[in-house]
Amino acid sequence: MLATPSIAFLPASAAGAYITKVFDRLGISEEMKAKTRVQAAPAAIAPAVAKGEAELGVFLTNVLIAPGVDLIGPFPGDLQQELVFASAVAAGSKETDAARALIDYLKTPTATALIKAAGMTPG
Repeated sequence: MLATPSIAFLPASAAGAYITKVFDRLGISEEMKAKTRVQAAPAAIAPAVAKGEAELGVFLTNVLIAPGVDLIGPFPGDLQQELVFASAVAAGSKETDAARALIDYLKTPTATALIKAAGMTPG
């Protein structure tokens, strides 16, 4: 991160608060302040990188499909923060069978491969 000329993120977001803590933990907070290009919304991060307004963007995986942006990977090892999603069928669900079918599908080798291809870790 010290080698990048600029980094786009939203400090006021959950991901931004996390990256700020990572900077603190690595002892690079002061160096990164001058490189930070604060964005107005999470959705503005990927376009800022795509337009060349920042060399690096840090955000959650929900913007992996942004045009003009390549995923370079997760933070290494102990700096990575996993975001876990759980699935369940609501007690009053009118589509219980469909909900269970979706949950079962998400555990198949096909779905696992798709999840990995999208840069996420299946659980």
